[in-house]
Amino acid sequence: MTHSRVHAYYREQHADEPSVVRTPQDVDALIDALATGLEFANLAVLHSAERESLPSGFPDHEFMVGADGERQVGVLSFMDEKNYVSLGSSGSNGSTVVYHVAGNPTEFPATAEVPLALVRQATKEFLSSGGRRPMCVQWQEPEVW
Repeated sequence: MTHSRVHAYYREQHADEPSVVRTPQDVDALIDALATGLEFANLAVLHSAERESLPSGFPDHEFMVGADGERQVGVLSFMDEKNYVSLGSSGSNGSTVVYHVAGNPTEFPATAEVPLALVRQATKEFLSSGGRRPMCVQWQEPEVW
């Protein structure tokens, strides 16, 4: 299995210098940081350095990874030509759940929450596949997003 390089943004300081994820151990450290860190920094935006950028210089994709360590669940989203969010069982009350990137809230359908172990597995697959949408996850196209 080869490993790519992924840039992760989840804290304010990452706006200027992203965290770099290179190994499965780095993925575990990232998920642990999200699951046990600051309340309003439990979601990361990931971009694979293996994929081409758009003519604008921006990445042609986005993979978001959220972790709630207290409930041992998380969320995933993948965007390129279409938007997808993970499909799990609705374990929370309400129609949406909120995760935060550096204090900025992002709403997900409550059905997007999956076990934290699956969040880890999917993030490792994203890393090792060169930035492709993980196939170990069931996906849904959100109605509004």
